[in-house]
Amino acid sequence: MEYDEKLARFRQVHLNPFDKQHERGAGEEALDARAGEALPELPPGEPEFRCPERVMDLGLSEDHFARPVGLFLASDVQQLRQAIQECKEAILELPEHSEKQKDAVVRLVHLRLKLQELKDPNEDEPNIRVLLEHRFYKEKSKSVKQTCDKCNTIIWGLIQTWYTCTGCYYRCHSKCLNLISKPCVRSKVSHQAEYELSICPEAGLDSQDYRCAECRAPISLRGVPSEARQCDYTGQYYCSHCHWNDLAVIPARVVHNWDFEPRKVSRGSMRYLSLMVSRPVLRLREINPLLFNYVEELVEIRKLRQDILLMKPYFITCREAMAARLLLQLQDRQHFVENDEMYSVQDLLDTHSGRLGCSLAETHTLFAKHIKLDCERCQAKGFVCELCREGDVLFPFDSHTSVCADCSAVFHRCARLTLRKQSLFQEPCPDVDA
Repeated sequence: MEYDEKLARFRQVHLNPFDKQHERGAGEEALDARAGEALPELPPGEPEFRCPERVMDLGLSEDHFARPVGLFLASDVQQLRQAIQECKEAILELPEHSEKQKDAVVRLVHLRLKLQELKDPNEDEPNIRVLLEHRFYKEKSKSVKQTCDKCNTIIWGLIQTWYTCTGCYYRCHSKCLNLISKPCVRSKVSHQAEYELSICPEAGLDSQDYRCAECRAPISLRGVPSEARQCDYTGQYYCSHCHWNDLAVIPARVVHNWDFEPRKVSRGSMRYLSLMVSRPVLRLREINPLLFNYVEELVEIRKLRQDILLMKPYFITCREAMAARLLLQLQDRQHFVENDEMYSVQDLLDTHSGRLGCSLAETHTLFAKHIKLDCERCQAKGFVCELCREGDVLFPFDSHTSVCADCSAVFHRCARLTLRKQSLFQEPCPDVDA
């Protein structure tokens, strides 16, 4: 009771600093006198708080605990869903393009973010997770908006934890990691790097038991319960979660028809084709040798590659060439300095666009300039035609020369053809006999 009396006395005698100062009238003084008479007497020894000013107003008449605009007190998923539904209805009822409707849309966004946060709380997650040969790393980027490859929903980086596989770039929420059923495509590329070279090898939905080829979810062409989408690379059917209608160039259509039109493929095929695009696994002479008869660009590329292989021994034995690292001009296409038969899909794409022919011609010119003009050691390794005995120095990559398949001697092409007609070039090569 003593505490209550002291609190009441304190409230009545102290001034509210937020009130305006007014002149006090006789009526107010009388009220203060009556209030002073009504106050209980303090025990002896207690200090008495007196103030000639008006009694302090704490402002209790105002509702200081009212809900501010934009504050949502929903604490569980059910309340948030109900609030989201009410907000949607309010947006539809409000006039279009009005300020109130814009504010309602902002509130709806905040509600959905709050709901997503409750579904996927930001807990401490490990930085590395290994699942089904996937090597997932925890992403730190918060501003980039991505789509989860598992649940096909947006990844909100500001409030959600998500991972990316360093091998196949598979992205997913942390909550979806344990639901992944597809192994990493990188392992297939490492162990079995080859293409399906049959054009859209369709077997039919009945061969798949009317289920998705990847996740085994029920599908049908009618779209019930899920739409069946065909992958033009594998020929199989997938559900909408595993097939996003991504477009990709099909290798089988390129090597057989020289067709580079992108077609719809599944997510798994899209990742596999993107990882395989630079791998030289296509031996065109065996797959489709007639392709060189109809595509002139391929003939030019093959001739340039053959010339570069003939230049390679000069660079390996030349100090200046090794110091200048000329062969690194083809570091993005190492198979060009190893053989002239293997091609990658990227090589064929660049051949079709014309980029590969231009870049390879520039590299060929640079290599030939070093051998024939810039380097004396390489010039000394030239040949003199043993048939016509002319004084000009020949190199095996010159367009007007011919190379003996047995001893690698270099001749003028016209001279060798003349001797062949005269049947004088029938003696065995002396190097072979030796």
